[in-house]
Amino acid sequence: MKKKQDDDLKDKSKDELKNEDKDCKLEQLEEELKAKDDKIKEYEALMEEHKDRYLRLQADFDNYKKRIAKEREDIFTNSLEDIMCQLLPTIDNFERALESFKSGDLDKKYTEGLEMIYKDFIMTLNKNGLEEIHALDCVFDPNIHHAVMQVKAGEEDENQVKDIFQKGYMLKTKVIRPTMVKVAIKG
Repeated sequence: MKKKQDDDLKDKSKDELKNEDKDCKLEQLEEELKAKDDKIKEYEALMEEHKDRYLRLQADFDNYKKRIAKEREDIFTNSLEDIMCQLLPTIDNFERALESFKSGDLDKKYTEGLEMIYKDFIMTLNKNGLEEIHALDCVFDPNIHHAVMQVKAGEEDENQVKDIFQKGYMLKTKVIRPTMVKVAIKG
């Protein structure tokens, strides 16, 4: 019987050893699994960080492209405005020359040729956004007119532009030179 008990003890010991061995392996596997889960979380956090960085860089680049496009448009608009402002005295002189030629004894062919050149010149400027401000007999607007003289007004023409001393021009929606005018006021 003692032998049987010894055998039973040995079998129990073997079973316990196997169970302990299994428990030990299970614990080891659980530790490895936990370590791998931690590593996965670490990589996921790193991936999220890189994704966030990528999105920020993409947004920065998009903003950069928009800013450069806006700056390019501003440079173009400012350059066009500068050129148009430099051409305004030329337009004024051209108009004076045409009036002088019309009142003089020049051949009509010369005058007609100059008028054709003038109209072509103005059409080219109009295509690029330059527009004359029409003011005669219009209501005075301080945003587009510059009053340099006043005259007494009748009842119906108060605050009306009565004469133009220098033409004004707009470039698209911006006034680049206001019209110099004489305005009728109540006396």
